[in-house]
Parts: sequence; structure tokens; C-alpha cells
Amino acid sequence: MRAVPYDSAATRARLLDAAYDEFSARGLAGARVDRIAAEARANKQAIYVYFGSKDGLFDAMLAVRMSSLADAAPFTPDDLPAYAGALFDALQDNPDILRLTQWAWLERADVTPAEIESHEAKAKAIAAASPAALSETRAMDIFILVVGLCTAWTTTAPALRAAGVSDPAARQAAHRAAVVAATAAVVDRLSAD
Repeated sequence: MRAVPYDSAATRARLLDAAYDEFSARGLAGARVDRIAAEARANKQAIYVYFGSKDGLFDAMLAVRMSSLADAAPFTPDDLPAYAGALFDALQDNPDILRLTQWAWLERADVTPAEIESHEAKAKAIAAASPAALSETRAMDIFILVVGLCTAWTTTAPALRAAGVSDPAARQAAHRAAVVAATAAVVDRLSAD
């Protein structure tokens, strides 16, 4: 009987996928490496070899998922309403990503340096793309409001189902339109100050 060759890239990918399910359901504190390893069909020690710790696995998994979110909703600083619509759609399609970020906010005191760098880069891009002379602080305000609009409306989807809304798809489309319109209004208003 021949042994199956070990594929470290495949094991790492399975661990990241299993971690996504476990962390989005239970958060960082509630997640168990035993369950993640079992779901990934991997040895628990592989988590420590590849990621150093449960926290390291969480960080790596979140970075991968945020990267996929960025691919699904490319940042367009010169057309923030379109970005808001794309971000709303991506969050609707992947609600666990929002749940993961909420777990991170609840369970960690600080934002990671990578998150700060990402947000600052987006604020700089908004300021540079604006026809008005926006400060980076004002551009950051705009970015935070846009993300807030998308995440707030995204959390309403389960409530619509629970409330028995007769046409949740139409209501979701209305929410998306509201997010895009609100983003345009925010950009116009805050760019005028």
C-alpha cells in the first residue's frame, strides 16, 4: 500500500476553510482548534506549524476572507456609490464575513496595523479622487460612513426573513438602492463642507 503524498498547501487551505466556518459561528474565544482540525481532516499540530496559534489562524483566515471581499467589491474612490453597491452585494452574498469582523471587534481591543493601513490608503485615495479639496480626515469620515451604511443594511436581511416579508429579494434591492443613494448624498454633503 502506497502512502498518499502530503500536500501542505492543500492542508493549509482546508484549515483556513474550516477556520472560517468555526470562527464565524463561534468567534475567536468560542472556536476550538480540535473542531477546526477535525473538519479540515488535519492534525491539530498543523495549526501551530502553519499559523503559530489560534489567534494566528484567525488573523490569516480573516486576511484571506477580506482579500476575497476586496476582489468581490473593488474599491473605486472616484465612484463611491458604485463601490457601496458592490460592497452591499458582496456582504449579502457572504454574510459570514461581516459576522467575522463583528467577532473581531467584540473580542479584540485594537484594530490591526493592516486594517489601519488599509483604511488610511482608502481615505487618501478618496481625497485624491475628489474634485473638492478634501482633507484625509474628511475622506476617512466618508469611507467610514459608506462602510457603515453597507454593513447596517446588510444586517437587515435575516430580520426581513424573520418578519415574513413577502418579497425579500425586492426589499433587498430597495435596501441596495437606498445604500447607493445615501452614499451619493454623503459624498455630496461632506465634500461640500
